[in-house]
Amino acid sequence: MLRSYLRTLCLAVGCLTVGLAQPASAQQDPALRDRINAGTIRIVSGDVDGTSFRVAADMATVLTDGTDMRILPVIGKGSVQNLTDILYLQGVDLAIVQIDVLDYLKDNKLFRGLDRRVHYITKLFNEELHILVRDDIKSIQDLNGQTVSFGLPGSGAFVTATNVFGTLGVEPEPVSSDLAMSLEKLKSGEIAGMVYVGGKPARLFQDLEAGSGLHFLAVPFTPELLETYMPSRLTGKDYPTLVSEGGDVNTVTVGSAMIAFNWKPDTERYQNVSRFIEVFFNKFDEFKKPPRHGKWTEVSLTGRIPGWTRFAAAEEWLRKNGAGGKMFTETEVESAFRKFLEQEATVTEDQTDILFEKFLRLLERQSG
Repeated sequence: MLRSYLRTLCLAVGCLTVGLAQPASAQQDPALRDRINAGTIRIVSGDVDGTSFRVAADMATVLTDGTDMRILPVIGKGSVQNLTDILYLQGVDLAIVQIDVLDYLKDNKLFRGLDRRVHYITKLFNEELHILVRDDIKSIQDLNGQTVSFGLPGSGAFVTATNVFGTLGVEPEPVSSDLAMSLEKLKSGEIAGMVYVGGKPARLFQDLEAGSGLHFLAVPFTPELLETYMPSRLTGKDYPTLVSEGGDVNTVTVGSAMIAFNWKPDTERYQNVSRFIEVFFNKFDEFKKPPRHGKWTEVSLTGRIPGWTRFAAAEEWLRKNGAGGKMFTETEVESAFRKFLEQEATVTEDQTDILFEKFLRLLERQSG
């Protein structure tokens, strides 16, 4: 019975099983090898507890259903390393990277011609900045001179923490360690705080009990900070043991994107990515249904990333499928924007005006 099951399995996947006789030609089948490799896409994401890895896992489930495509999520070492992997590591097809990291690396010219070498497939979800601290830390200014884990070097959290603290004029003593170790050091009192960037509610913090002596620190919405980041908040619904009811904690969000190397259209790698895009875009509505990660509801395939170019096959799919959209008046846009802010963050009227002006500039760049 076992041999019969193994034989059936082998016939289904076109493989060999030790002990089952197969023709010599089947043992060296280049067509089978090529077919398997052509249908396999490797996506480098983030930590196993992070949003991007769970989103990649969703793709591995949804996109293989009814297709001969195979998605292999790869645990990454942060947005900077993910981008490096796309540029230099063999066998990596796609990467999930924070947009502020993309902009930081391009602005600082850390990779030559970066905006020409990598293109984005789609803007993905937003991830919230979490600053978890000891109870004796009451404001972000209290972190001046205090030891704070920024995460691993090259991680998106490290870049975001550097940007946010620098913009706010706060100078903690940064240290580096992985997320689990950072949390242990914080609980033991070895460090004053830790920075994590991930979609709420983050699984990393869900096991913390009430009375743990830890809490999330509010991020002040200064005009300078709002030039780069959008406001959000952490609520009691997100973290019932860390945020009291009605005691929402202001923070900011960081956008993420799925990127690929800018392969030439006549290459096999371009064709593999193009085929992934076709399947992903056609099945996209499946990602917005349970039990997929809730962050999928934030993804818009038509959303653009200013300063960056969309992968040609993705742009072509959107053009062919008429992915345009209804035109709105500025009054309608402003009304919808204010409703959005009411749901996402507590901001003043002046901060709302700053954000709306930023939003209009973003729309102008995208339409241009």
